[in-house]
Amino acid sequence: MSEPPKPFGAPRWRRVLLKLSGEAFGGSGGVIDWPSVEQIARDAQEATERGVELGIVVGGGNIWRGKRAAQQGMDRATADYAGMVATVLNALCLQDALESLGLDTRVQTAIEMREVAEPFIRRRAIRHLEKGRIVIFGAGTGNPFFTTDTAAVLRAIEIGAEAILKATNVDGVYDKNPHECPDAVYLPRVTYLQALEQRLQVMDATAISLSMDNNLPIVVFNIHTPGNIVRAACGEVVGTLVSEEQ
Repeated sequence: MSEPPKPFGAPRWRRVLLKLSGEAFGGSGGVIDWPSVEQIARDAQEATERGVELGIVVGGGNIWRGKRAAQQGMDRATADYAGMVATVLNALCLQDALESLGLDTRVQTAIEMREVAEPFIRRRAIRHLEKGRIVIFGAGTGNPFFTTDTAAVLRAIEIGAEAILKATNVDGVYDKNPHECPDAVYLPRVTYLQALEQRLQVMDATAISLSMDNNLPIVVFNIHTPGNIVRAACGEVVGTLVSEEQ
């Protein structure tokens, strides 16, 4: 008996950049919650099986927050470099989960760590994607004072991604923090200017401005709902779409 058809259509975007926060790796089980990592890997597998070329930028907030360390007295640049190392730990965990499913994967880092990952080389990353490999980008931009959100937009532009899939722990963009304000209003469509002017919690201002300058749409969705990665990549109505027009 043949399997029933899957509920997803053809991909809306051929190549996307998935941005994962560090919290996605922590789940509810601490620093690294392995079932959460495995779920992300299964969702990524589903997307690649649909023909999506997938680059991934990972955060490190489940392990280290440079800004918080700097507020406690640590040199900000040093704190940020420590955060970059934390993102590589997450990248390696995700790589292992993906490869356990039989997926061909490469980790590239903005800071050279040749024993565990390739250095980021734009043309090599694109070639990997063309061959069907998932490329995980670690260590942010390699520069302090820049967030991994900015790194995600930068890498998306460099590899020619058609959209950014921003995975969060809420269903999309709200007019204020839904965890703190019960009356927060969900916004299904937002423009870049609205996100900037209203200081909506989409990405930092640098990342949004860079997306706006390059007309790169951002889909903000809940990573904890299985299947959301492929739904977003296939253009289904999931989460919030941030683009030039409402």
